[in-house]
Amino acid sequence: MTYTQTTDADTASDVDHVARLIASDGRRVNDPTLDAFAAEITAEELRALYRDMMLTRRVDIEGVALQRQGQLGLWAPCRGQEAVQVGTAHALRSDDFVFTSYRELGVFVSRGAKAADYVVSWRGEEHSTFNPYDLNVATPQIIIGAQTLHAVGYAMGIQRDGSDESAVAYFGDGATSQGDVNEAMIFAASFTAPVVFVCSNNQWAISEPVGLQARHPLSDRAPGFGIPSMRVDGNDVLGCFAAMRWALQRTRSGAGPAYIEAVTYRMGPHTTSDDPTRYRDSEEVERWARRDPIDRFESLLRAEAVIDDGFVASVSAEADALAADMRNAALHAPRRAPLGVFDHVYAEPHSGLDDQRRQFAEYLDGFETEEAQQ
Repeated sequence: MTYTQTTDADTASDVDHVARLIASDGRRVNDPTLDAFAAEITAEELRALYRDMMLTRRVDIEGVALQRQGQLGLWAPCRGQEAVQVGTAHALRSDDFVFTSYRELGVFVSRGAKAADYVVSWRGEEHSTFNPYDLNVATPQIIIGAQTLHAVGYAMGIQRDGSDESAVAYFGDGATSQGDVNEAMIFAASFTAPVVFVCSNNQWAISEPVGLQARHPLSDRAPGFGIPSMRVDGNDVLGCFAAMRWALQRTRSGAGPAYIEAVTYRMGPHTTSDDPTRYRDSEEVERWARRDPIDRFESLLRAEAVIDDGFVASVSAEADALAADMRNAALHAPRRAPLGVFDHVYAEPHSGLDDQRRQFAEYLDGFETEEAQQ
């Protein structure tokens, strides 16, 4: 089943045909399916959602700055997508295992990642990845969509263990055109694997608009594999939280996989090597800025007296402290000699590798010669 009905006039990026609990102006609205899954959320849980969204945005800002300053090789910004990442992650149990792409920063924040976990791998340092079992989050996948196969395989292992844990795969709208994602959904449906597919439809697969590869909502694809789907407002953190609870009710009961399409927007570039002004106009960006997920949620929480100026100030201070720790971790990360990249590539000596080491050494020596001449 699909959660929403589509017509020929609907497009894959139409944000009016989504389930939501918070309107863009911060008003609480009702939804016949989502309401039940958010009914028991406490004020403390609401404040935790807000906190982690704020921390995610601050870490993201710091990551971009560090890359621009030459401290990181690359950064994949997630500004605008905090609600889907934090909302869905908060609905999980600590023993659920998550498989992400390179953009799900909010999942790591929600899972309690340390400052170094955000940056050291983007520097390309030795032993730079975290222990996946510290967070129950796999190392982020760079190959587009590959993590969906990993998630399904893990979920099939959960079945064999007789547990009620769930696996979760996060991916973007562009990944839905990859064979890996479709193959993963076939396996998940065929073996009723306890896995939730979370598609963050941020409207752009680098410079390709979602409407070019999908003439109907991406959530419509899942039922073709026999997987129930829901299309939710990805800028509504409460709606995303409830949608994940809806999906987990299915996976934990043994009924099989579920699919969530979270309609959101990538406010920044695809990565820090991208210039989005070359393929999208400022009016579109401004329109989505008015749907900002943090502003929306803060309006609701203030109206319901869940947060006040003091709480917001304390969260801002905590976010700044995390960003400072993150910067310190990047600047003081252990560094190995450049030629160390050739160590431990093969168990035995290899003549081809020796030639590459020599060529790279000559390349590095060229920089020393230039500096001496200056």
